[in-house]
Amino acid sequence: MVVITLPDGSKREYPEPLTVAAVAQSIGSGLAKAALAGKLNGNLVDTSHLIDKDANLAIITDKDADGVDVIRHSTAHLLAYAVKELFPEAQVTIGPVIGNGFYYDFSYKRPFTPEDLETIERRMAELAKKDEVITRKVLPRNEAVAYFKSIGEHYKSEIILSIPAGEDVSLYTEGKFTDLCRGPHVPSTGKLKVFKLLRVAGAYWRGDSKNEMLQRIYGTAWAKKEDQDAHLHMLEEAEKRDHRKLGKQLDLFHFQEEAPGLIFWHPRGWAIWQQVEQYMRKIYQDHGYQEVKAPQIIDRSLWEKSGHWENYKENMFTTESESRAYALKPMNCPGHILIFNSGLHSYRELPLRFGEFGQCHRNEPSGALHGLMRVRGFTQDDGHIFCTEDQIQSEVADFDQVVRSVYQDFGFTEVAVKLALRPEKRVGDDAIWDKAETALRGALKTSGQEWEELPGEGAFYGPKIEYHLKDSIGRSWQCGTIQVDFSMPSRLGAEYVAVDNSRKTPVMLHRAIVGSLERFIGILIENHAGAMPVWLAPVQVAVLNISENSGQYALKVEQLLKKQGFRVVSDLRNEKITYKIRDHALQKHPYILVVGDKEANGNLVAVRGRGSVDLGVMTIDAFTERLQEDIFHRVVTPVASTSAV
Repeated sequence: MVVITLPDGSKREYPEPLTVAAVAQSIGSGLAKAALAGKLNGNLVDTSHLIDKDANLAIITDKDADGVDVIRHSTAHLLAYAVKELFPEAQVTIGPVIGNGFYYDFSYKRPFTPEDLETIERRMAELAKKDEVITRKVLPRNEAVAYFKSIGEHYKSEIILSIPAGEDVSLYTEGKFTDLCRGPHVPSTGKLKVFKLLRVAGAYWRGDSKNEMLQRIYGTAWAKKEDQDAHLHMLEEAEKRDHRKLGKQLDLFHFQEEAPGLIFWHPRGWAIWQQVEQYMRKIYQDHGYQEVKAPQIIDRSLWEKSGHWENYKENMFTTESESRAYALKPMNCPGHILIFNSGLHSYRELPLRFGEFGQCHRNEPSGALHGLMRVRGFTQDDGHIFCTEDQIQSEVADFDQVVRSVYQDFGFTEVAVKLALRPEKRVGDDAIWDKAETALRGALKTSGQEWEELPGEGAFYGPKIEYHLKDSIGRSWQCGTIQVDFSMPSRLGAEYVAVDNSRKTPVMLHRAIVGSLERFIGILIENHAGAMPVWLAPVQVAVLNISENSGQYALKVEQLLKKQGFRVVSDLRNEKITYKIRDHALQKHPYILVVGDKEANGNLVAVRGRGSVDLGVMTIDAFTERLQEDIFHRVVTPVASTSAV
C-alpha cells in the first residue's frame, strides 16, 4: 500500500507503486493532461517517476512557478536538439534556466547568425509539434562517458568525468537526441509551445578565459503567449531605455579602455549625481547621522582582522609602499569602526550613526562590467549604526520607514522586501547568526512587513534585509539593505562603556538606501527613459529665441532663472525655432521656453512641457512658481507623457 498526501492535506491510498502521472490521472483527467512534473517530498521529479512508498506529492502544472521553470529547462534541451539536427558538427555543453528564460552553449566552427537563429527556432517548433515522448534513463558514470565519447560529444564527457567515480548519471532522450541532465523534463515535446530565441553571445567554457570561446544562444519560454508577448515588449522597452545609449545621447558620461570599469562623468551627468548626493546628505542630517570620511587605502592587516582578506581578497585591488601591503577599500565598514574606536563611548551615546559617501573599488572581472550597473569604482551612500542588542529592532524599523520614503521621492512605489540568511562561507558561530537572523525577523514583524527569505544569500559577516524596487517596465532592482553584524566590531576591538561600567562590544548595523550611486543613477535613467523628473534633470529649462531681436531677452530670462538656483541653458543659434525645439526635446528637458518679440515686450515666456505639450504663455513669475512647485513636490513628470520627444 502506498499513501500519497496531497498539498491540501488529503490522503490517497494505492495498492501498489505508481507513477506521478498515474496519481494525477486518479485525481482527474484534466490534471493528468496538464501535469508537467511532480514535487515529491519537496523535490521536483518527472511525471514518469515511480512512487514506491508513502510520500507528500504536488502535481506541477504550468500555473506553478516550478512548472514554468520545467518548461524553460526542457526548451533549452529542445534548442540543443534542433541545433544538432541542423548543425550535426556542433557540440553541446550546458543549458540552464536563467531569470525569464534559458541559454545553451555550443561549440561550432563558425558564428551563428541571426538567420541561423530563425532557422533553429522554426526547427524547434517542428520538433515540438511532433510531441515526442521524453524518457529518462540512468547509467553508471563510466558508461555515460563512453556513450558521449562514441557520439563525439567531448564536452559532455568532460562534464561527466568531473562527477565522482562510481556515481550514476541520468540521461534524457527525445526523438534522436540524448542529453546529460538531472531533470526533470516535461513529459513530451508537445508541452513546449511558447518560446523565442533572443540572441547569441560569447561565453568561455567553464567560465575560464583560458578555455575555448563558445557560442551562447539565449531564449525565453512561457506557459502562455500573452506572458511571452509582455516579456518581449519589456525587453524592447529595456533596449530603448539602456542607460549606456542614453548616457551617450544625453551627454551624461562615458567609459574608456584606459580606465576599464571606471566612469568619466560629464557636466550633465555629474549634475544628476550632485542632486542624488545632496538629497541623501539631507536624509543623513534629518535622521541623526554624522557624516564621516575614511581613507581609500588601508593596511592589509586591517582587512585580515575584519575578515575581508580571507573572504573577499580576490575582489580587492592591492598595492605596496615601503615594504607594506595595502588594499583599496572594497567596503567602508572597517574604516568606520576605526573612527568609532578613536574615542571611548558610553552607552548613553548609542545608537551612534555614521554616514559616508564612501568611494570603494572592487576588482570585478572584465566580462562582468556593465555600464553604470557593474563597475570597478563606485560610491555608496553608506551608513553604520553602532547600537546595543536591545536597539536593533527599533533602528531597523526606523530605517524601513526612511527607505520607503526615499524610494517614493525617486518615483518607485513598488518595493519587495527579502531577508538574506547565512551563507556557507561566513564568519561567526551559529549562535551569533541565530541571534542576528532572529533580530531582523523581529524588526520586520514590528514594521508590519511581508518578506521572502533567501537561504544562503547573506553577507559573510551577517544576514541582511534587502529592498527590491520595481521600475516602470516591471524589472526588479535590489538597492537598499540593512545588515546585522555581531562579528566585525568584536574582531576589530570596538567597545563601549555599559551602564554597569563594564566594557561591551556594540552591534553594528550596515545600511545603505540607494547603494551604489552609480548604479542607482543608471536605474533612474532607465526607469525614466532619460526623461528625469524636474528636481533631478541636469537641465531643467532651455530658453530658445525665435529671432536675433529676442536674443538679449532670452539671455535675461536665463540669468533670472539661474539666480533662483535653477539649471538653465539658452540657445541663441541662428536656426529655425522648430529645429531648436526638436533638438532640445531630444535632450528630454522638462521645460522649453520659447521667446520672441511679443514675449520680450510683455515680459512673458511661451512654455512647452516635455512631450511637446503646449502649456501656453505665462509671466516669468508664474513659470517660476510652477517650477518651484514641481521641484518641491518632486513631481515625476509635469506632463502627461515622458516618452514623446
